[in-house]
Amino acid sequence: MIYLTHFNKRKTPQNEAIPGSAQVPNSAGGYAWEMDDWTRLRRFLILGSQGGSYYISERTLTRENAAVVERCIVADGIRVVQEIVAISEAGRAPKNDPALFALAMAAGLGDDVTRRAALEALPKVARIGTHLFHFAAYVEGFRGWGRGLRTAIANWYGEMPNDQLALQLLKYRQRDGWSHRDLLRLAHPKTADPTRNALFHWSVDGWEGVGEEPHPDEVLKLIWAFERLQKSSSTKESARLVSEYRLPMEAVPSEKRSREVWEALLPHCGLTFLFRNLGNLSKAGVLGKGSPESTSQITIRLTDESALKRARIHPIQVLSALTVYGQGHGARSDGQWDVAPEVVDALDKAFYLSFGNVTSTGKRWVLGLDVSGSMSSGQIAGVPGLSPRVGSVAMSMVTYQRESNVSLVAFTAGAGGATGGKWGGGQSGLTPLSFSGRQRLDDIMKATSQMPFGGTDCALPMIWAAKNKIKADAFVIYTDSETWHGDIHPAQALREYRDKMGIPARLIVVGMVSNGFTIADPNDSGMLDIVGFDTSSPEVISQFACGNI
Repeated sequence: MIYLTHFNKRKTPQNEAIPGSAQVPNSAGGYAWEMDDWTRLRRFLILGSQGGSYYISERTLTRENAAVVERCIVADGIRVVQEIVAISEAGRAPKNDPALFALAMAAGLGDDVTRRAALEALPKVARIGTHLFHFAAYVEGFRGWGRGLRTAIANWYGEMPNDQLALQLLKYRQRDGWSHRDLLRLAHPKTADPTRNALFHWSVDGWEGVGEEPHPDEVLKLIWAFERLQKSSSTKESARLVSEYRLPMEAVPSEKRSREVWEALLPHCGLTFLFRNLGNLSKAGVLGKGSPESTSQITIRLTDESALKRARIHPIQVLSALTVYGQGHGARSDGQWDVAPEVVDALDKAFYLSFGNVTSTGKRWVLGLDVSGSMSSGQIAGVPGLSPRVGSVAMSMVTYQRESNVSLVAFTAGAGGATGGKWGGGQSGLTPLSFSGRQRLDDIMKATSQMPFGGTDCALPMIWAAKNKIKADAFVIYTDSETWHGDIHPAQALREYRDKMGIPARLIVVGMVSNGFTIADPNDSGMLDIVGFDTSSPEVISQFACGNI
């Protein structure tokens, strides 16, 4: 039997490669499968690389992902552009920055056909002024300002409807060292439309003298109201201008953001703005005990499923709002507010709604949460406090709340209570979790955040289920795939479970970090790797568990 301890294709320690497999070393010292470039491209476009991870710095992770993007551009630049547009337009990613960065790479490093396709796709990916400024900053890292790029920028300004253009020009005035004035001077868009020319002139040179009466042009009235607001010293007039001309809060100087102005803004502000400013609304007195009407109005808007979809509200945006608002103070400021329980309830509901319709399958599930030390570092999409550990708990709840037969377990310290993990010296353990369907997401995240870390052994859910004779059709593991601890690889543990239980169980690995590894065997059709916090992921999980994918 000594020979099997050195060479065993059915049971191999995770710090060794499965004999005959194509496994490679991961960043933690274990072995996993290397993802193909196209799968990793999608991970990057959705998760980004901000904050790095426990094992790899932000700089290194970004450089690795950039190299993947470049290889994909060389292999099939048009496909890269199509992937970028598909993910960005559908709102599948928490932030648009990775898509803009990859589009800038395609516009600078691709062949002629790819460059043209990337520049033609610019309005689809850069939908607002801030996106355009990000793209301008990114693209300079890959090319100069030739005629093709100038034309693409000119088309961005030239093809947008006048009313939308006016809003973009005053709402997003500068970012990343760029302004509309800079880009208009570079691009020189041409038009015979007097209204559009007036908008360009205002952005570059401003207006001299703002009359008492509104501008006769319906579009230019917005610019007149903006200029008038800058000079207003009356709270009443400021609120009237915001209400009557539907000015965004970005048009209001910070010293003029009174309660009256916030109330005037509320009926027409966008959902994205609303999610980001719940704390400010509470501080202004517009949200909370003293304002039942506006509080009710806000909670209704936060839970309007069709509006969430139209506004491309991503679950991460909701989760960020829930985390920040629920703690009663800002993440980067000293501002504090009283937390309204009905708003927290609305945010909890909005989180699940933001994933869209997810099929309830009737299958038997085991959900495994990697809450190890490595998952506590880094940020998902650059959101402060949203580590892969917190994110895995939140995402698992989408399946947990919609299915009736679910076992939820977390990889934690061993039974002795010692801190597990490579550095802590303890052994990995598994802790079954049980939450009520009525428990809010913020309470669940707080409960799991107090759990002791364990070593990363993603084989444990299958081992535990086999030992306890728990019938499962699908295992879902939320992890960074930096698995190193354990006597058997997760893929081998799944096969042992299938043999012992006589169930053709499937394994879905939800990648929570945009690294290049997966514990799902790409040669096993019953295993699938998907990207964490892709808005389409919960439905893909359901369909794969049913055998439809």
